[in-house]
Amino acid sequence: MKILAIDSSGLVASAAVATKEAILAEYTTNYKKTHSQTLLPMIDEIVKMTETDLTELDAIAVTAGPGSFTGLRIGSATAKGLGQALGKPLIAVPTTEVLAWNLCGSENLICPLMDARRSQVYTGLYRWNKEKGVMDCLLEQRAEAVEDIAAEVNRMKEPVVYLGDGVDAYKTMLEQKTAVPFSFAPLHMSRQRAASLAACAFGYAEQGKFRDAAEFAPVYLRKSQAEREREEKERMAQGSGETL
Repeated sequence: MKILAIDSSGLVASAAVATKEAILAEYTTNYKKTHSQTLLPMIDEIVKMTETDLTELDAIAVTAGPGSFTGLRIGSATAKGLGQALGKPLIAVPTTEVLAWNLCGSENLICPLMDARRSQVYTGLYRWNKEKGVMDCLLEQRAEAVEDIAAEVNRMKEPVVYLGDGVDAYKTMLEQKTAVPFSFAPLHMSRQRAASLAACAFGYAEQGKFRDAAEFAPVYLRKSQAEREREEKERMAQGSGETL
């Protein structure tokens, strides 16, 4: 089985081609360019380097959200377009689960954190199940205040590893609020990686968790800033009796 994996849910853009036996290629960037500039050229490059015929793919894996609204839309549109053009199904994996897979094999509690702004993070809690080779979800992904997820971690009463761009944004607060032993993921495992998405996606494929490309839509968990601003303007206009 061969999978193309695409992740543009955060600041990082990443693409990989993988079989169940090996990651054939992975291309990841995190440097001052938009995903609309990087994602398709990255996919084109790894496909060429691995001499992959896109018609040979069995599925296209994509992060299902949450994350950056623009990034999710670009990744979703790319995966949907390729899936429909090639007649291939999608494998959609929650973003925080993909991040947790960076630390598969860890004996500690795993807490992915993506900066959601406004003192919130997209997060969840996971534990590696070494017997089944899967990531058990202990707390479903959600938008949460940083102090609230720290409180959830403290209630688990076990060592935790934090990872994701939310660590950079709220590291001091995490250090102050976490009462159990904690650590932060190493540099090379702290951000989204398409290789982790691919590894997780093979497990989804074995369970038959495929999605129709035409029907797939990402999960945002929160309204975009533009939507929130529009709703606020509408409330203000209604309150003043104006018409937008």
